[in-house]
Amino acid sequence: MAVPIAVTKPAPLTRAILVKDPSSAYSLRCPSVYLCHCNPKRKELPFPPNALRRKTDPKWRGGFSLGLDLGLSRTGVALSKGFCFRPLTVLELRGQKLELRILDIAEKEEADEFIIGLPLSSDGKETIQSNKVRSVAGRLAARAAERGWRVYLQDEHGTSAEAACHMINIGVQQSTRQKKADAYAAVMVLERYFSLLGEDAELVLPKSLDLQEKLRRAPSEDSDFCE
Repeated sequence: MAVPIAVTKPAPLTRAILVKDPSSAYSLRCPSVYLCHCNPKRKELPFPPNALRRKTDPKWRGGFSLGLDLGLSRTGVALSKGFCFRPLTVLELRGQKLELRILDIAEKEEADEFIIGLPLSSDGKETIQSNKVRSVAGRLAARAAERGWRVYLQDEHGTSAEAACHMINIGVQQSTRQKKADAYAAVMVLERYFSLLGEDAELVLPKSLDLQEKLRRAPSEDSDFCE
């Protein structure tokens, strides 16, 4: 039985970290983006994540989410259609080729937001890999915003172990688990994001006001939405 959610009116969103806008696209920092936490308890959230939209408005339809588990050489991709999650593929690409391929998948699957797993330590601290993921997320956010799509970072600590257990539980053959592990890790990232209503998600926001305006537009609705 669904538990009703009380709608409160606390202070508006104020936390935003401006990241320098380097001239090089290969900078280790996110280019031309703001980073802000998307806490649904805050008032008038300018870019509400789909997880929050879906929970607070059961009649809302649309806004599919693409989950990404970024690795050094492999990237797992998963899709959320409502509250249904499924692995899509594992990409063995890097750099611009990876980013463009991700955008192509999003367009094909009618996704309008990306949930990227952020590798943190067990105590929630940033790691060397965190910086690399933020760099990719920043470049992807700039490209995605041109189409009105949003990019979020979600703590992924422990999702690889969760993915391994999940594959065993659903009967994925041992011989294929390693090939599918990254895609199922992306599924775990999506499940965590939706279970927390996007509260811990960190929005990667382009600095350009024109791109921000594109993000403010409501996602299109879709009748083929999973309840």
